[in-house]
Amino acid sequence: MPFIDQANIACGVHAGSPELMRETLLLAKAHGVSVGAHPGYAAREGFGRKSMPCNSNEIIELVRQQISVLGELAISEGIIIDYVKPHGALYHDMLNSTEVRSAIYLAVSQSPTPLALMIQATPEIESHRAEASQTGLEVWAEAFADRRYDNVGRLVARQEAGAVLDRSQMLAQVQQLVTEGSVTTDAGNKLGVSADSLCVHGDHAEGVEGIREIRKLLSNE
Repeated sequence: MPFIDQANIACGVHAGSPELMRETLLLAKAHGVSVGAHPGYAAREGFGRKSMPCNSNEIIELVRQQISVLGELAISEGIIIDYVKPHGALYHDMLNSTEVRSAIYLAVSQSPTPLALMIQATPEIESHRAEASQTGLEVWAEAFADRRYDNVGRLVARQEAGAVLDRSQMLAQVQQLVTEGSVTTDAGNKLGVSADSLCVHGDHAEGVEGIREIRKLLSNE
């Protein structure tokens, strides 16, 4: 926690519990770390990484409820949630589907306090910003430290070999992002990536262990 700026907190649906949410909120508060709600599909088995057949209203309610649960816990500890980042399959469905994106925009915009929406910095990021602005939302573009990119700027599927970077590959990718504003894709091409935030997955042990080194790279940018 001392080496990060933002913490995405699962809201008890794909993972987490009220006790774990509160513990994480307090750790973030102690270290001055901004917190975001991390809503996902209701599928603990598989960690929310498989798409579920939900219509727009169901997605709005799914996301709204998870924001509300974390928000109430945060308020009780004197903490304000700053943003929302969907998790796993919901995150990727948001990128791939206008209907899912629109539902998430609406759910986030219904929060009683202003929240930004975190979304991947793909080549479509500016159109996503324009869409979100129609519901009054600010978008934060996100790059990934520990995942391999394909040639169109999406993440290589986890089931593919090499999709999750090892520690040395991750640090090399962060260094390239910092110095060149690009990543090297799975096909060996360079792809420009301009982001406001850099993600390291909490369930990737090598990624977590490398956070101190990532912090040093970012501090020297």
